[in-house]
Amino acid sequence: MRHSTFFWFVLPSALAMFLFIALPIVSVFMQSLYVAHDQVVEEVETCAVFSCETELRVNAEATAQLYEEAPLGKFAGLSNYTNRSHLAFEELGAVWASSDGLGDFLNGMYNLPFYKALSFTLAYTFIVTPLVIIFGFMIAVAVNSLSSVFKGPVIFVSLLPMMVTPLIGSLILFWMIDARGILGATLQSLMGDPSLSLKASSTLTWVMLMVYGVWHSAPFAFVVFYAGLQTVPQDTLESAMIDGASRWERIRYVVLPYLMPLTLFVALIQLMDNFRVFEPIVGFNAEAHATSLSWAIYNYMNADSKLLNSAATTSMLTILGVAILLSPVLVRAWRDFNRR
Repeated sequence: MRHSTFFWFVLPSALAMFLFIALPIVSVFMQSLYVAHDQVVEEVETCAVFSCETELRVNAEATAQLYEEAPLGKFAGLSNYTNRSHLAFEELGAVWASSDGLGDFLNGMYNLPFYKALSFTLAYTFIVTPLVIIFGFMIAVAVNSLSSVFKGPVIFVSLLPMMVTPLIGSLILFWMIDARGILGATLQSLMGDPSLSLKASSTLTWVMLMVYGVWHSAPFAFVVFYAGLQTVPQDTLESAMIDGASRWERIRYVVLPYLMPLTLFVALIQLMDNFRVFEPIVGFNAEAHATSLSWAIYNYMNADSKLLNSAATTSMLTILGVAILLSPVLVRAWRDFNRR
């Protein structure tokens, strides 16, 4: 392809990526370098019949004038990234100095809002992602072994979790684990404790959020792996059977290596999707037990004062976290591509 032809061929995609990806990221980064203006406060004297009092009032007009002159706010540099709401370097130093050991330090770090959200986000990502891949592959192998009469209905039922809107699905499971729900009432009956509640424990809340994550995302992995199983060379499988390979050996030495590119693809998608976990936390009303980076951004944006700088800073840290998580998968995919 000639250079001019290639340029006009790539231009629409490059322009769309610049407008809808690069430009918003640059805009968010610029916002993260500023803080909101301080409100202009002035002394106002109010007099009654016998006395006069002086009180402080916010000058709304002067404050609005500040935002007209500098809409982004006051320039703060990278201080937003190091304050207590985010990386909290000073607070971490104080916690480390006062800690008796690593466990005590981790507990103190968990009390900081950013690290509390990051801990759940990472735990959710690294637990849900491999479970989604494993269960998706197992379901695909099981469905692929069924007769054609049962495949259609089983595939339809297996895809139902993916069809349900994430927020609606989390709300359904939330009411199921309630004391009046089928799961909550059954658990209370089995344990003989009518006061037992899955919502009261942080550990059980984390477990339920991750169970929901696997339930909702496994159908995606199942669809990808099931499509890949249809393309596995049958002559290779038949040769393995003739050589006496068991079913597990055929899966391990023939199917899994053949589906490895699809595994990398599913891992890539799930890492990005799970790292931005948000809907289950809202659906489970689990903010007291679990918060994520995406929920922190939503919380900053939903505050009365609209903490745009904090939301932008958390967004940039989230983008950085996604890039770090995806780098090993991308390096592996690049090496496989070059090896071929």
